[in-house]
Amino acid sequence: MTSSAGNASSLRPEGAAEDRSANPGKDASTARAADVADAIEVLGLVASLEHQAFARLATDSAQAPGLEQALALSRLAARCTERRDRVLARVDELGGDGVAALGRFVGLLDDFDARTPPTSWAERLLKAYVGYGVADDFCRVVARGLDDASARLVAEVLDDASHGELAVRELDEACAGDDVLSSRLALWGRRLVGEALGVVQRVAQRPEVARVLSRAGGADDAATAAAPVEQVPATVFNELTAEHTRRMSRLHLTA
Repeated sequence: MTSSAGNASSLRPEGAAEDRSANPGKDASTARAADVADAIEVLGLVASLEHQAFARLATDSAQAPGLEQALALSRLAARCTERRDRVLARVDELGGDGVAALGRFVGLLDDFDARTPPTSWAERLLKAYVGYGVADDFCRVVARGLDDASARLVAEVLDDASHGELAVRELDEACAGDDVLSSRLALWGRRLVGEALGVVQRVAQRPEVARVLSRAGGADDAATAAAPVEQVPATVFNELTAEHTRRMSRLHLTA
């Protein structure tokens, strides 16, 4: 794992080396504080996605075509709040303000939702499974650059596959023998992933996220991550696209 401090010489202003060498303890403390602040930003992102997933699943539950689906979705919504609160507790452990960290990502998915309104229950399920899945995958990648405890927590929080299993089961049943629906959902999936990658690109431009992404191996070096990026690094883009293809394959849909 490469820290931004490990590449500090390339970013050091002329004459600063002597000043820092005279205060190595202060430099280390400053670097640790910056890493913690970056971690809090990423944890705020994860908590916000869980918070927004709760609201989305609650809405989906109210619009479910049957009581069985409604009950399942309401239970999944409740689990989102548990996962969110675990992440916020970690923010508190790091000395951050959980509410403020979550609040920095309020409205993150508003544009995505406005541009991708589902017109059927099947489209709603696919959007939850494929569209929001891209954001979760991005968080998994970024989390590799966090401290060990935070990285493990994010991996555990995002490892709950229950909602995905529900979507796959429902969509398999809906698409069985219906080639027209399968073709329409394949097109819908392509639109969703394109819009979702746009959200990821905007999030990756946040300096804190970019630095953690660099430590995770998702950018070429710390100098790249120190400034906003214009696009998702190719390695990250490829990984997100591969995960999207895997999800679509599970549904027997063309990515």
